[in-house]
Amino acid sequence: MRQDGIRAGEIDTSRPHPARIYDYLLGGKDNYEVDRRAGEDLVAAAPEARIGVRANRAFLQRAVRHVVGGGVRQLLDIGTGLPTPPNVHETARALAPDARVAYVDNDPIVHTHANALLGGSDATSTVLADLRDPRAVLDHPDVRRVIDFDRPVALLLVAILHFVTDAERPERIVATLRDALAPGSCLILSHATGDFADRTAAQAVYSKATATLNLRSRPEVERFFDGFDLVEPGLAQVPYWRPDAPPPPGSETIGFYGGVARKPGGPAA
Repeated sequence: MRQDGIRAGEIDTSRPHPARIYDYLLGGKDNYEVDRRAGEDLVAAAPEARIGVRANRAFLQRAVRHVVGGGVRQLLDIGTGLPTPPNVHETARALAPDARVAYVDNDPIVHTHANALLGGSDATSTVLADLRDPRAVLDHPDVRRVIDFDRPVALLLVAILHFVTDAERPERIVATLRDALAPGSCLILSHATGDFADRTAAQAVYSKATATLNLRSRPEVERFFDGFDLVEPGLAQVPYWRPDAPPPPGSETIGFYGGVARKPGGPAA
């Protein structure tokens, strides 16, 4: 049996998946028992995990508002995860109804849910592809249908690169994507870190999942912004990146860095 071109057997529900764990921690319903158990194990290992994923989601929304408010009208969201409102296109179109969004994820469940949510919008596409093959993402016809790479694009790599191992050369992946972007494009990126607490137990939870958790230090995360100019306040823990409300208690231990940067040239964003 197929749904949206995906065979049921292609969906692995025997192991937790990072997107479904994230959905569970956000209070979503698009997850399985194996994901919920992993989510509870993660909270036991890192008690601030729930406020951390919510803070990361809030960072995403603030960052999208920033780049769209600066004039960017195209967004490429790679590793989009399961739909949790407000979604990127909803956040962007609240400021710019003409905003165009391409969602990319390698999880067939994410792809199916996103297709159902978007309902075939001409200004939005959903693509089943893997960040580890950035050229395939950039060349995908459903990305190209929505995104014009001759004009500024906001590239979203939110809570995704920490699932890419050093051996898979995440810096090469980001460089390939960066080089395809027009001047004036923006990078919105967040990444898990162990800089503020020991996260060995949290990494152990993901060792049983479909992707491992690869924590990186501040200097290692900053290198992903090579070729871009970070906007103020630079790379920061996500609750402290241009907050629009007081950060929640416990924010000082949240293990996510976040930042927004602009590719030099073109109009300011």
